[in-house]
Amino acid sequence: GWRDGSAVKNIGCSYRRPGGVCQSLVKHNSGIKGTLPFQKLHLVSRSIYNSRHPTLKLQRPQLRTSFQQFSSLTNLPLRKLKLSPIKYGYQPHRNFWPARLAARLLKLRYIILGSAVGGGYTAKKTFDEWKDMIPDLSDYKWIVPDFVWEIDEYIDLEKIRKALPNSEDLAKLAPDLDKIVESLSLLKDFFTTGSPGETAFRATDHGSESDKHYKKVSDKEKIDQLQEELLHTQLKYQRILERLEKENKELRKLVLQKDDKGIHHRKLKKSLIDMYSEVLDVLSDYDASYNTQDHLPRVVVVGDQSAGKTSVLEMIAQARIFPRGSGEMMTRSPVKVTLSEGPHHVALFKDSSREFDLTKEEDLAALRHEIELRMRKNVKEGCTVSPETISLNVKGPGLQRMVLVDLPGVINTVTAGMAPDTKETIFSISKAYMQNPNAIILCIQDGSVDAERSIVTDLVSQMDPHGRRTIFVLTKVDLAEKNVASPSRIQQIIEGKLFPMKALGYFAVVTGKGNSSESIEAIREYEEEFFQNSKLLKTSMLKAHQVTTRNLSLAVSDCFWKMVRESVEQQADSFKATRFNLETEWKNNYPRLRELDRNELFEKAKNEILDEVISLSQVTPKHWEEILQQSLWERVSTHVIENIYLPAAQTMNSGTFNTTVDIKLKQWTDKQLPNKAVEVAWETLQEEFSRFMTEPKGKEHDDIFDKLKEAVKEESIKRHKWNDFAEDSLRVIQHNALEDRSISDKQQWDAAIYFMEEALQARLKDTENAIENMIGPDWKKRWLYWKNRTQEQGVHNETKNELEKMLKCSEEHPAYLASDEITTVRKNLESRGVEVDPSLIKDTWHQVYRRHFLKTALNHCNLCRRGFYYYQRHFVDSELECNDVVLFWRIQRMLAITANTLRQQLTNTEVRRLEKNVKEVLEDFAEDGEKKMKLLTGKRVQLAEDLKKVREIQEKLDAFIEALHQEK
Repeated sequence: GWRDGSAVKNIGCSYRRPGGVCQSLVKHNSGIKGTLPFQKLHLVSRSIYNSRHPTLKLQRPQLRTSFQQFSSLTNLPLRKLKLSPIKYGYQPHRNFWPARLAARLLKLRYIILGSAVGGGYTAKKTFDEWKDMIPDLSDYKWIVPDFVWEIDEYIDLEKIRKALPNSEDLAKLAPDLDKIVESLSLLKDFFTTGSPGETAFRATDHGSESDKHYKKVSDKEKIDQLQEELLHTQLKYQRILERLEKENKELRKLVLQKDDKGIHHRKLKKSLIDMYSEVLDVLSDYDASYNTQDHLPRVVVVGDQSAGKTSVLEMIAQARIFPRGSGEMMTRSPVKVTLSEGPHHVALFKDSSREFDLTKEEDLAALRHEIELRMRKNVKEGCTVSPETISLNVKGPGLQRMVLVDLPGVINTVTAGMAPDTKETIFSISKAYMQNPNAIILCIQDGSVDAERSIVTDLVSQMDPHGRRTIFVLTKVDLAEKNVASPSRIQQIIEGKLFPMKALGYFAVVTGKGNSSESIEAIREYEEEFFQNSKLLKTSMLKAHQVTTRNLSLAVSDCFWKMVRESVEQQADSFKATRFNLETEWKNNYPRLRELDRNELFEKAKNEILDEVISLSQVTPKHWEEILQQSLWERVSTHVIENIYLPAAQTMNSGTFNTTVDIKLKQWTDKQLPNKAVEVAWETLQEEFSRFMTEPKGKEHDDIFDKLKEAVKEESIKRHKWNDFAEDSLRVIQHNALEDRSISDKQQWDAAIYFMEEALQARLKDTENAIENMIGPDWKKRWLYWKNRTQEQGVHNETKNELEKMLKCSEEHPAYLASDEITTVRKNLESRGVEVDPSLIKDTWHQVYRRHFLKTALNHCNLCRRGFYYYQRHFVDSELECNDVVLFWRIQRMLAITANTLRQQLTNTEVRRLEKNVKEVLEDFAEDGEKKMKLLTGKRVQLAEDLKKVREIQEKLDAFIEALHQEK
């Protein structure tokens, strides 16, 4: 019979004396409905209970002698007994009060035993009620660090138990029996007199009434209060953790600075992430398309345009390093960011030694500008995005080590100014990175827009349908909480219930207020403040480990390294097999050739080309002068014959002939001859250079260099310019040579005659061919080869015959026909039924008279063979005049002197300048990878390239795996 509202905290027999007396320690808290047994709570619950009841301490309960604690006694039936008052002191008459006292004591024994049994049952029932009231705290297990659950592995609880006092020591602390006897005496007074008992009952009734008026607290309010306290506890631990991490960051920075300064006098090894990044860089060069051979892990950041991908990366990198724009596409090519620890917060590109200090705003602006320039450089004309990767390393204290690839944002519509295939190109780039089975997909979703408008979630679900390597990130949660009417919708987004895709983890972050000038520290403070006050955490829609970019970076880094450790050795084995296959193919196809890659082949070709250029200086002077003289005469012979010799030969006397020749030679020298000579010299140098470059070298000739040599030759010739001062000096030399008329000996005279005969015979042969083409085949060819003349050729033939008759009648006929002669020829032809045009007569006359004149000049040349004697006497008292021979001697001597002058300029100046141009061209080609790939092609080159890359990748992977095992 226990009264409602009473509870017993502890009932038990703690000590028994030899007399068989059992001491019962009873404790009652009036005004409190129930009390949770503290010793049986979980560690998490115990910490929460202490926070709610700071005054509660584990101590031995004190014995209280008042009857108020035995509240169950109020349920006993009160009988109206007339008890005689007990008088203390000496009793003169004998009564039986000892018997009555014994009977009362026996009744008290049953009361105490009944109270013990009932109190135990009530205590158990109250404990079960309290246990059901307390919420399940298993969801908050993460608040307490993991080592607390494993404390028994580090602390020997058995030793602690043995160190505690035993039962005998505890008995000493128990109350004395004298106090119990005193209590019994008071009980005796209760049975003898009514007033004290009634007072006790009234006191007990008063306590019971106070229990009835106890104000109950609802379960919901208690749960809310517990959750709020849990959140405050978590934030407290979070702040402590951040403070410790900040101290650790400063300490690591000091250690790295000491290592950087060489205090330890040891060479620092490359970090794991730097070694891994180098492997990825080599792979990107070896396999730009990222096919199935490249399965090494990366963190691929994908999302819709303006979803906040770049902002998330900047929060992870702790610096505003990417170009920014309002609604404009800024990421135009993939950017590979390698994060690693270092003493200073700096960034540098793979192909550059310049370090950008990320703590200085001017360096940050320069870095963003450089990234934007590299993106625009990668984008080809007519395109909007490019698949070429920009490699960037970011180092700093406290950065999580990983490799991230920021991809262009996925778009739904191609807007003005974009290439038509922009959407498809972005999809192909994203799929190329995500189809890697070991790539970690960081899917970024804008929380401020409707989830149904997302495009990237469908793409990610296609690449990773089971969500085994996808991490979902909801950005702009502050705007989402403000704009979304139902907060549970955000929870559905975070849990992936609104999307078809599945994910390994879900995170919610805030990346600023939309102001591009915000610092990373300000954004982090705003993010922490937002989540501290957010209903999403208070209502348990989000868990604490699912929020803030810091938790996101920790989770992504852990996932990245887990994936690396699981896959890197398998990838190393696959590259070993690829290397074996390539080496076997090389041995079977090119057993006697060294494995030279494209760069090594280029160096070999470069040496050969430079040797061939040097060989130009070994050409003999005689060879130079012969080819220069011959080339120059071929260039100017037509002008000499047609414009100088033939007009002068039409004159009637030697004086007029010489005057005409001198005038025309002077005009020719001043205007055309020096320029023609320089052109001839430059062409001759090109021909000789080409001959050395292209002629086969026998068995040592390697046709793999032909395209490269041709390209170097063309580019060198294009860049080479002849010295401008050469024409001026050459003009003077040529003018002086043509002014000289003195032939010193018979040998020079005969050489001039021979030169003249060759020139005239060459012209005569050309004239004969022109006449033959004009009149058609003669009777021999018509009979032997069955050829016929055309009607036009027949007219020309009849005209030729008529003109030859005229020349036979007048062998010294001038070079031009008179109008009456043309009329006569036309009428004679018409009389034979041949209709001719005057222009046809003139054209035919030109060739007929030219042949007649050249034959006459050759006959005159034969007569002048013995005319050197008359020449020495200036043709005095002689009918033979050989002024034409003197003209050809002057031309011949000018050609010889010009060839000698050009040869000296070639060997002394132009060959060295050409060699310099060739070196410059080769240096430019060496820096142009695309040019080398275009000029050095073939199966042999590609096989050597693959072998080199695979060996390099395998060596770097082996070094990375070894370092990874050492770190373990």
